[in-house]
Amino acid sequence: MDISSYFPIWNKLTPQQQETIAQNLIRRQVSKGTVVHDGSADCSGLMMVHSGQLRVYLLSDEGREITLYRLFDMDICLFSASCVMQSVQFDVMIEAEKDSELWVIPPHIFQRLKNESAVMANYTNDLMASRFSEVMWLMEQIMWKSFDKRLAAFLLEEAVLEESNQLKMTHETIGNHLGNPREVVTRMLRYFQNEGMVNLSRGAVEITDEKKLRALAGE
Repeated sequence: MDISSYFPIWNKLTPQQQETIAQNLIRRQVSKGTVVHDGSADCSGLMMVHSGQLRVYLLSDEGREITLYRLFDMDICLFSASCVMQSVQFDVMIEAEKDSELWVIPPHIFQRLKNESAVMANYTNDLMASRFSEVMWLMEQIMWKSFDKRLAAFLLEEAVLEESNQLKMTHETIGNHLGNPREVVTRMLRYFQNEGMVNLSRGAVEITDEKKLRALAGE
């Protein structure tokens, strides 16, 4: 594995710091559906996605979920090292949406690098700021955008990710992504079906009028 490709700052680290990262990397292979990080009590370390797809989400006390963002090939997840990120005061969950291969820098190694390297500390802060920007964008969508528009945008995004208009997703799964009860998702999807934008079948949603769905989503 060429670890340097994950870090734009790699060449600014000292040879000793580079060697520390390379020698302490932990390789993890996880199956689809595996929870790879379970809240702040589970300090996994700095997680890098070599291949696959992960979902970072919040889980309420009542069991409601909402997706914050996804992680893809070459992405880095800071929230999995929340125990060394003092600015993180909330629990996030991370689940593998596809079979994935991960590389992890253990938390004590990551903490040491942050403490001794201003370059690593600044890069970490930049990553955190970027992730919080994504979360704030999501909050704005929830607050100001109607559910039909959010659902339309989500279906279009999934079609791009899966490279198919045939989406194998239950209504409950969609609700978990968007933070809405299954019943609300079902009612809106039935409306979309009546309008000719989708076709519903057991465990699947097929986009049948992408142009109309894009117009609804405001794209």
